[in-house]
Amino acid sequence: MGALSAAVLGFHVVKTAGLIVNLAAFPVLRPAPPLPGTRTSILVPARDESHNLRAALPCLLAQPAAEVLVLDDGSRDGTPAVVAALAARDPRLRLITGTPPPPGWVGKNWACQQLAVAATGELLVFCDADVTLAPGALSALHQQIRGQRADVFSVFPRQRTETVGERLLVPLVDETLLGFLPHPLLDAPVPAAASANGQLIAFHRLAYDRIGGHAAVAGSVVEDLALARRTRAHGLKLGLALGGDLVSTRMYSGYREAVRGFGKSLHAGSRRWLLAGAAWQFAAYSVPWLRGWWWAAVLGLTQRVLAMVKTGRRGYLEAALVPVTAPAALPVFAVALRRTTRWKGRSYS
Repeated sequence: MGALSAAVLGFHVVKTAGLIVNLAAFPVLRPAPPLPGTRTSILVPARDESHNLRAALPCLLAQPAAEVLVLDDGSRDGTPAVVAALAARDPRLRLITGTPPPPGWVGKNWACQQLAVAATGELLVFCDADVTLAPGALSALHQQIRGQRADVFSVFPRQRTETVGERLLVPLVDETLLGFLPHPLLDAPVPAAASANGQLIAFHRLAYDRIGGHAAVAGSVVEDLALARRTRAHGLKLGLALGGDLVSTRMYSGYREAVRGFGKSLHAGSRRWLLAGAAWQFAAYSVPWLRGWWWAAVLGLTQRVLAMVKTGRRGYLEAALVPVTAPAALPVFAVALRRTTRWKGRSYS
């Protein structure tokens, strides 16, 4: 066995072991009765999200939150009208008209900072407009926060994928999380275990203020990881769970949008690490099939199936796409390597 094949096999053994640990250890939101005593604000930053909000807002208003605030971040698609129509029927829903981000701010971070200032809750729950909450989701989130004694808590929604292009790229989120972050590490003094997910992230107000809120990560494109690191640095407790049947999302509508979205998220990485990452993906997932490294090849398929079992996603034949995932991800790295990336009409250097 050569050095490369041994390294690839070792990588797959470690990742598969992490997935097996998390099959039992990683919490999943379960329906729970409402817990009294915590005034909760659901906060939604929205830029050109009229289509998503038509589906998401009725679900948010079905939760036992004290208020639901939606900040319109310069939308051009009728987002304010969608919010206003529903706000006329439920006084808990309020539309906030955002101001343009100051120099040095990423648009979403500025929107979230404005929402935090406007909110009156003890618990601030930031929720992306493309995230759907089933009945009981907020109560389940409260229960997990108490159970994990978390100051900052986030949920990784179940990913809904409708095209082959989405199935090639989006499941990598679940595989990476469950393969390389055994949940017990959140309680260990391991800096690399500082993880969070900005799609649905909750802060106790005191914790949010203590770490500096979104102002402390104003220019970060990957603000959720930056907030997680600040949480750890301030001696506060992180919590994580999977969304299960209660929280789901369709992150991207098709392959091209997924490439742009993941490329934006990787844009902060150094050129050297991005190139190394692209090469390693190909070596770990495509080369075994070309060279007949069957143990590594089979483990690669097994990882996708294990992640799907844990998250509750269906369609296990999707695992057949694993050998071509690395070539399909090359455009993601190409986008990330550009000096400037664009997202929702804004450019970030």
